[in-house]
Amino acid sequence: MGRLGFSTTESARLLLLGVFGVLALSVVLAEQEGENLSGLSTNPDKAIFAVRENGTTCLMVEFAVRFLVPFDVLALNGIDLITEQAAFTLPRDAEIEGKCGSTESEIHITWKNNAYTLRIYFSKEFRDKGIEVWKISKVQFVYDTSETSHFINAYNPGKHTANTHHLSALVTPAGRSYVCLAQQTLTLISTDHQKGVTVSMYDTQIQPFDIASDFMFSEPYKCITDQRERLEETLPLILGFILALIIVITLTVYHFHLKLTAPQLPQLPRDRSMYKNM
Repeated sequence: MGRLGFSTTESARLLLLGVFGVLALSVVLAEQEGENLSGLSTNPDKAIFAVRENGTTCLMVEFAVRFLVPFDVLALNGIDLITEQAAFTLPRDAEIEGKCGSTESEIHITWKNNAYTLRIYFSKEFRDKGIEVWKISKVQFVYDTSETSHFINAYNPGKHTANTHHLSALVTPAGRSYVCLAQQTLTLISTDHQKGVTVSMYDTQIQPFDIASDFMFSEPYKCITDQRERLEETLPLILGFILALIIVITLTVYHFHLKLTAPQLPQLPRDRSMYKNM
């Protein structure tokens, strides 16, 4: 029988084909898709988005988002520029894309025919004493000032990108979801003359890693602001209860003090026959 032989070039070609085949297979096996679940929310301002991998939820966000974007318009004199503010919210009918990983995840939210894109990047890290946490490591917002529903008469319209720098936000213990009713505000720096773009999130619940059940958040981790507000709500009740308890104790002690210090009246003898013989 003849012996089959392969040249070095053929062997390298076969090796590359094998590597690409494995990579392609891994991409197919790790198929990721975005889902818009905003219809499940009764709050008209609140959106719910999920990223799924192989049919299982790997990232979920539930929040309302407001944007405040400065842009330039030409003054009436036709020479000077005036800065206006475009204020709008994240729509519920946005399109979703995302990526899930063991230590890094991200979600991309796009609307108005790609005129707007909000990208949120998450990462895991170990803090002091080996505590593992996740956080938002970057937020990016791409917007087009030629989109006239929010940017009216914009000067030199076009696309701009706003980014955070050295961000470490919403730090949460690993395996838990971040929950915050209060507003969380981030400032992004835009390529449009370094203008500051404000992104405000409220009524928020987010989990980018370690989701145990499909479409279900894990144990919530409440933000410090909510904890402080709850304390401020319950503190008057606690102080009122303590004050009432002090008043009751004071009155009780005073009552016993009066009984102990009151002068004793002389008691008449019970056998009154002695008075009859007098």
